[in-house]
Amino acid sequence: MNTEPESKTNEYLKGIVANLPDKPGIYQYLNTEGTIIYVGKAKNLRKRVYSYFSKEHEPGKTRVLVSKIADIRYIVVNTEEDALLLENNLIKKYKPRYNVMLKDDKTYPSICVQNEYFPRIFRTRKIIRNGSSYYGPYSHIPSMYALLDLIKHLYPLRTCNLNLTPENIRAGKFNVCLEYHIKNCAGPCIGLQSQEDYLKNIDEIKEILKGNTQEIGRMLLEKMQVLAAEMKFEEAQKIKEKYLLIENYRSKSEVVSSVLHNIDVFSIEEDEANSAFINYLHITNGAINQAFTFEYKKKLNESKEELLTLGIIEMRERYKSMSKEIIVPFELDLELNNVVFTVPQRGDKKKLLDLSILNVKQYKADRLKQAEKLNPEQRSMRLMKEIQQELHLERPPLQIECFDNSNIQGSDAVAACVVFKKAKPSKKDYRKYNIKTVVGPDDYASMKEVVRRRYQRAIEESSPLPDLIITDGGKGQMEVVREVIEDELNLNIPIAGLAKDNRHRTSELLFGFPPQTIGIKQHSPLFRLLTQIQDEVHRFAISFHRDKRSKRQVASALDSIKGIGEKTKTALLKEFKSVKRIKEASLEEIGAIVGEAKAKTVKEGLNNE
Repeated sequence: MNTEPESKTNEYLKGIVANLPDKPGIYQYLNTEGTIIYVGKAKNLRKRVYSYFSKEHEPGKTRVLVSKIADIRYIVVNTEEDALLLENNLIKKYKPRYNVMLKDDKTYPSICVQNEYFPRIFRTRKIIRNGSSYYGPYSHIPSMYALLDLIKHLYPLRTCNLNLTPENIRAGKFNVCLEYHIKNCAGPCIGLQSQEDYLKNIDEIKEILKGNTQEIGRMLLEKMQVLAAEMKFEEAQKIKEKYLLIENYRSKSEVVSSVLHNIDVFSIEEDEANSAFINYLHITNGAINQAFTFEYKKKLNESKEELLTLGIIEMRERYKSMSKEIIVPFELDLELNNVVFTVPQRGDKKKLLDLSILNVKQYKADRLKQAEKLNPEQRSMRLMKEIQQELHLERPPLQIECFDNSNIQGSDAVAACVVFKKAKPSKKDYRKYNIKTVVGPDDYASMKEVVRRRYQRAIEESSPLPDLIITDGGKGQMEVVREVIEDELNLNIPIAGLAKDNRHRTSELLFGFPPQTIGIKQHSPLFRLLTQIQDEVHRFAISFHRDKRSKRQVASALDSIKGIGEKTKTALLKEFKSVKRIKEASLEEIGAIVGEAKAKTVKEGLNNE
């Protein structure tokens, strides 16, 4: 194998790294085709890039990335903040293979203030750079409609698509529509409202859309007081109605004290599938003015800190945020010019952080539901991983087996085993057991017998063993299973117990020796799965016990009649289905099946029972 080209590449890269400056900037890794495969930022370019080549990386994507680097480019900037912005822009531009990918496939609507002589205001999902102003996007659609509804009630605005230029209005090309007659529009199309008056309304609307409702409310209150002092009570009443609408909206939209103004809030959640979800809230006068959650697909096992830093830069640039304070859930090694980072522990700022966390968790749950609808097996694997994490198992329990005993006052003792594969019942693998070696109602001894029989046979037949055994019972049942599995059969299979409360409902999961209670949130998918397993094994054991008991009762009624053999009994049960119906049948009806002589014997035998 010729390693000469490889060694030449390494020498070339070492030469670049050795000459990198000790300054902030961004670096780009290119492959042999000259394609940018990774973009990174650095406070110190030389130290950061050197770290990629100075050690042997663990097997994984970082090692693969380093092996594919054929060239390095870099750009020096003045500050770390400039490096962050440039990195963000270059990642979006080149979409390098090994950088995190921003999944922005869902377009939320925005509110557009159209750039025209008499601007219209409407919701849209398209951003057209024509001088129009856009506010949003709004991930909480009802909030956007509440805002549009407030604006509609506060200000008479045109909703038509007419080309209202000064020339067209002067030429008298238009007529007023129904909106004018029902007082939703002031009739600018026929010159009844001046552009100056209309644009005053638009300026106030823009302030509301920015979240400055407090300022608009104050202005309306002042205007109302002036008009009242001038005895213009009708006009003052109209202003008062507007003021009350604004205050009502503020009271509903304000989430914390209005003292908190111009603040960004960020939180982050990760899942097991290499995704990270980041929520962004912008707070103006104590109210949420922007709310957005987005997803990053991780490529190199990036840390929460790295991802949140990327998210902060992306959202602040996207929304043109100039907030001087950013609330985050943990400390970040990040410096932005004239910005304070806060990790609140209590008070209104903590409420805002908690609200952001609530939103990001909800978004994560929603995405998970969507993914599981498309791929049901994904749900099963998630539940398996949850059990693995909760019980600290070596591997996901793809096959779970659960046991239960059933007897009434010691009679007809039976046991059952149900099998769940990938969180789904595998009914072809269910097994029923008649208790053979135990006399009387001894659940522990019965459990020992059944577990011994099942796994001795599995060993003899080289059948697959379960990844987890669950007993329908508490600590005692777990211990007798352990004695068989570990002490007698020398098997290493994790054992758990499912205990029920006094209402016979699944109440807790036990694991370990001595057993410990594992806290699992009620009504969670994992709790529902465990309840399903426990209910299923109980149902299966009870139905087997019921069948056995009814067969014994049928057998005892007919078998006790002298002269009635197995064939006669089978023929009668096949026709009449039960002993009760045979008893109720006439002599002639029974005779038609087994003959007159046997019919008399059956009738007499059942009547004397």
